[in-house]
Amino acid sequence: MVTASAVAVVGAAALAGWWSAQAGEPSGNAAAPAVTGPASATPSAAPITGQTSVPDPALPAPKVNMDIAHATESGGKAVNITIDDGPDPVWTPKVLQILRDNGVKAVFCMIGPQAAAHPEVVKQVVADGHRLCDHTVSHNTAMDHRPDDYQRHQVLDAADQITQASGGVRPMYYRAPGGAFTPYSRQIAAAAGMRPLGWNVDSKDFQKPGVGAIERTVRKELRNGPTVLFHDGGGNRAQTVAALRDLLPWLKQQGYTFSFPVR
Repeated sequence: MVTASAVAVVGAAALAGWWSAQAGEPSGNAAAPAVTGPASATPSAAPITGQTSVPDPALPAPKVNMDIAHATESGGKAVNITIDDGPDPVWTPKVLQILRDNGVKAVFCMIGPQAAAHPEVVKQVVADGHRLCDHTVSHNTAMDHRPDDYQRHQVLDAADQITQASGGVRPMYYRAPGGAFTPYSRQIAAAAGMRPLGWNVDSKDFQKPGVGAIERTVRKELRNGPTVLFHDGGGNRAQTVAALRDLLPWLKQQGYTFSFPVR
């Protein structure tokens, strides 16, 4: 489940230029004081190109950029399709089929226990060429108010569950439930090789407002940026499936291509 507050809000800048500029955008929490981690300090690492967040030297050093990603790898007029809260044995295969029919690759942000319960679905996601994203163990949208140790287990335990379910393919991204990122959780994720991943367009499909409403929201909000959020878990996702069936061809007709988020 997501909240509207986590969606990036932009002005009237040119579309392609604005999206490209988001590659190194930090989260709203990036200026907050660093959270103290384990007592043993780790050696400082070389700066990561484009990263604006300042890592806490007491924590493991980031292996990838710890700023929240929004931009596409390809740049230009492209979108990132991201799918949250699965895998689901009923709805994820339906989403996969629509993506397959349209030649589109996406990022699947998976809840750890869901992945562990449905490894065959996780393996199919990987086999189809999509990327994996860690969406924590418990999907606690208030985890930014929980202790560091709780956040660490939510992030790293889910990554292990997803990796095991996939047959050894590790998540490339980390998306906090409801956008509840903290500097601590972002650095812990980045130290494990997972780029924090935000979104620009919330399709509002989680609320099941109707297929037409989902489609109108996406078309209207695309001006905000390229990363679009849908759901394949958390209940009946028939509306999401139907909306994707319409939206993917429409996006192509509008001249959009499909990409993965920057790393």
